[in-house]
Amino acid sequence: MSEIKAYEGSYQGERAIYLRAGRYEAALLPEIGANLIAFRDVENGNRFLHEPTEEEFASFKAKPWIHGIPVLYPPNRYEDGKFPWNGNVYQFPVNEASTGNHLHGFVADTPWEIEDFGQTKTESYVVAALQVAEGHPVYTYLPHQFTIKLRYSLGANGLSQHIFVQNDGDSELPCLFAFHTSINAPFVPDGDAKDYRVKLTIGERWELSERMLPTGAYQPLTADEIALRDEGVYPFFGEMDNHYTAVPQNGRNRMELTDTKAGVTLVYDVGTSYKQWMIWNNGATEGFFCPEPQINLVNAPHVDLPRDQIGLFSLAPGEIWEETARLYVK
Repeated sequence: MSEIKAYEGSYQGERAIYLRAGRYEAALLPEIGANLIAFRDVENGNRFLHEPTEEEFASFKAKPWIHGIPVLYPPNRYEDGKFPWNGNVYQFPVNEASTGNHLHGFVADTPWEIEDFGQTKTESYVVAALQVAEGHPVYTYLPHQFTIKLRYSLGANGLSQHIFVQNDGDSELPCLFAFHTSINAPFVPDGDAKDYRVKLTIGERWELSERMLPTGAYQPLTADEIALRDEGVYPFFGEMDNHYTAVPQNGRNRMELTDTKAGVTLVYDVGTSYKQWMIWNNGATEGFFCPEPQINLVNAPHVDLPRDQIGLFSLAPGEIWEETARLYVK
């Protein structure tokens, strides 16, 4: 493999850690939620993640949810901003006026620390960490002590992501995470979105109320959704802001996006800890969509269903949860 290195640089004026390995390049923004803002094949000009333009950068910083790979904790929507947990009810800000809910948690726009970056013979890597304790802005809404670490590495086999969460406190920690991963379609230069087919390991579609909260019931899959699960479908066949159970296929929980004209497939293998998928395609607008692996059901603390069914995970004091994911090309 040719050049392998990790180095500090600038991304549209923001501090960034860049990774290079052969034909691949990636960039992480530590001050904006440790967002992995870019994953590119520089030899072929492919840009796999939805990056903000210069004109979009201010709005991206204000709401960093639909570019790159933002971390959501706790993810998605919570009714009236209320988060019941172990006899307490935490009050989150209602930041989605149209539904009256809280949306997307507190770590996607929070500065993280860079713990390490560098290179080995086979990969470049960066480790970002967020440590929350009393006095930290996140503690205001989630009064728990915990550490999150994200390690991204880049090599011949694409981009690897490792998330590590540890409960540093003395009470049970809600372990509800998601990634609002934003994938370009097309990702090939001068490509046509109509040549793209996406396949996802979805199971049941959750019924959502007018406030975009699960009712606890399922809805039948449409013909397009069955194609999404089975052979693949055009990513913008209709508006999607849909929530599904995740059902691994052949032992893996993943998205596959194929440019049928170029003969290139991007695989996003997320691991089986993620029990749900959220899929959003920006009102069926060609350009990008978000296959979001999510541990828990939207609004899970309010839903009266078995905890394991809805991914309502917790960590006891001192416990650790971790999971890996990979973006690669075949």
